[in-house]
Formats: sequence, structure tokens, C-alpha cells
Amino acid sequence: MTTDTLNKVQDESLINDKRKAELLSSEVEHIDITSFDARPLVEAMGKMSFTSRDLARAAGIYNQMLSDPGCSVILVIAGSTSAGGCMDLYAELVRNNMVDAIVATGATIVDMDFFEALGHKHYQALEIPDDDTLRSLYIDRIYDTYIDEIALQDCDYTIGKIADSLEPRPYSSRAFIREMGKWLANGNGKKDNSLVKLAYEHDVPIFCPAFTDSSAGFGLVKHQVDAMKRGGHYMTLDSIADFRELTDIKIKAGTTGLLMIGGGVPKNFAQDTVVCAEILGHEDVEVHKYAVQITVADVRDGACSSSTLQEAASWGKVSTALEQMVYAEATSVLPLLASDAYHRGHWRSRDKRRFARLFD
Repeated sequence: MTTDTLNKVQDESLINDKRKAELLSSEVEHIDITSFDARPLVEAMGKMSFTSRDLARAAGIYNQMLSDPGCSVILVIAGSTSAGGCMDLYAELVRNNMVDAIVATGATIVDMDFFEALGHKHYQALEIPDDDTLRSLYIDRIYDTYIDEIALQDCDYTIGKIADSLEPRPYSSRAFIREMGKWLANGNGKKDNSLVKLAYEHDVPIFCPAFTDSSAGFGLVKHQVDAMKRGGHYMTLDSIADFRELTDIKIKAGTTGLLMIGGGVPKNFAQDTVVCAEILGHEDVEVHKYAVQITVADVRDGACSSSTLQEAASWGKVSTALEQMVYAEATSVLPLLASDAYHRGHWRSRDKRRFARLFD
């Protein structure tokens, strides 16, 4: 695989370098939850009403997850909060043993975290010109955040390069992402505070049930096509293995709590492990005892994956005793919840699960 092949769709000579530099001049700075103590604010919000009280209760439930010695925490991430400034937040949760497994979108893991681990950046949109103008400059837009498309194609290339280096056989997304983390840890990464790298180092498995719906998809397609042209074999992704492996973790873990940012496929994937375990004959498997979901989606039109946490109880997935929906844009409330939990310090006495070692 060559970068020339991947980049041939672009004619960089047509890009207005000065205009592009103007638009990509303000880097997104990721929030540091260790630098401020949100406990007084969260406690004060608990004496209010509306979303403030919901958030305080959600923070309390997350702290219960961390203080329960038998509870394993699954972090579920959908949406673009990593690009929006929460990337280091998620990394701190892994670094400080505040999550034990992760289910996320491919974009969160590849286009955002792995992308920055390669040394690239996300940028604040100081202005939003016509999107056709952005296209002419090879700038991709996520709401008010910019990504350099040329840098993103470097991410495609690197994913393909990692795939080329592997034995041609099926891999779960967890197994492939672990290879990505290993590649970064072996001196190739340019950012220590990478979720993918830290998850590899701390044996926290990451699952992306729709992995190819991301920048990784382009690199993996190129890997497969090149191998076919050579008449050789290629690696593939096994989504069934994803489901089986995460279900194995649920069975092993026993008591579990879900910290869910957004919804969609990652949310349902994590919740469905309870039902899958029952189908495999583990009728004594616990529903997820604790659950928090932060979302702006509405259940009425199916946007909330058509399921509140209470509705999920009817499917035998989640307990209604310790659950909280927080209807808020996650970058505005998640830093408060995470900082509160970090400074309360329940993570200091938690045993590390190291679930990734189940599959060695």
C-alpha cells in the first residue's frame, strides 16, 4: 500500500494554502478532568431541579459503580465528543482504572483518538464558510469542528499498513484495535494520552461493532483489494466474534454498570450481552445493575435507539433501580461527572479487571 494510491483523489496544488491555514489555526484543547474539582458544583446541582439534578444523580450512580467492589464498568461512546474536547477525559478514565471495557463507534476510536495519536489535530471552526468551500480545501466538518482531510487519509493509510502486517485471518474489532494500540505503544505513537494506546497498556478491551463505518474502513478495503490483486489472502473483521467476546466479558464480570455517552449501535451492543448470555445457557446472568446515559436524543421518533433505560428493563437488559437518563449535550455535562468521580477517588481501591487477557 502506498500513500500515493490513497491520495490520488486529491490535487493538492489546487488548495489555497493560506485560506486553509486560516481555518485550521485554532486547535481543540481537550479538557483535563484532573485540573479542577467538580464535586462542589455537582453537589450544588443535586439541590436544584431539571437536568442539574439528573446529572447529580447520574454522578452518584457512577460513583456507586466505582465503589462497588464487584462491579465492572463498561464505557459506551457514540457521537463526536472526542473530537469536541473529551478525548483526554476518556483517556483518564482508562489510565485511572475507572472503566474496564469500552464499546464505541469506529469514528471515536479511529477518526478521532487514533488520528490524534498519529500527531494530527482537530480544530475549532472560528467561522463556517460554505461547505463546498471547505471541500475545495480538503477540510471536513463536524458541526463546529474541522479535520484536515489529507491528515485523515494518513490515518487510512496507517490502518491499512497495520492490516497488511497481520496474519490473514478473521479478527474481532477488539483484536484489531489491540493491534493498533500495540503499534502505537511500540514507538509509533506521537501522543501518550491516547485512549487506544492506554487501553492496550492497561488491558482494557475496546469493541467497535460497526468498525468499518469510520476512517478505518477505507484502509481495510484497500488492504483487501490489494491482497486480492496479488491473489493472496487478507484479514477480515468478525462481528460475531465481537458479540461473543463482549458477552464473555459480561458473563465473567457478573455485576456490571454502563456509562453511556450517546446511543445507537454501541448502546444496544453493550445492553444485548445480557440476553445473549441467557441464550447461551447462563440463565443466572445479572442484568446491568447500574446504568447512566447522557443523550440529546428523543425516544418518540426512535432517535434514542427507541429506548430509554427504563424501556430496556422490559427486555431484561437493565435494572430500573439504579439508572439515570441525562438529557444534555455530553460535552457540557460529562466533564463535571467525570471530574466529580475522579476527585472522589473510589478508583484508587478498585481491582483491575484486565479483561483483554481473557482472549490471549
